[in-house]
Amino acid sequence: MIGSLAALLLFQLAGEIIVRLTGAPLPGPVVGMVLLFIALVVRRRTPPVFADTSRGLLNYLALLFVPAGVGIISYLDRVADEWLAIAITLVASTALAVIVTAFTLRALTRRGSR
Repeated sequence: MIGSLAALLLFQLAGEIIVRLTGAPLPGPVVGMVLLFIALVVRRRTPPVFADTSRGLLNYLALLFVPAGVGIISYLDRVADEWLAIAITLVASTALAVIVTAFTLRALTRRGSR
């Protein structure tokens, strides 16, 4: 598990380095996640140790929302000032996620039935 966590952190580090060198307007961890995705697609399978580590991280995913909740409480006055933009963004991003998930499910279902 330590090796796979180190690999995940190396992908994050690679993403941070790419963002800093290119000045891309993306978070480094997102670029690192894309790099990890590309590596897994090229490899055509997920190593079992990565699968076990990711399941372990997902079990404690709720704990990762604690800092975000604290941040919201810390900036509650700003959230109150910009509530409309936040609400519109949340509704639009949720709708987009549902639509993309539906199309992905449909494509995978068709692919699986062949």
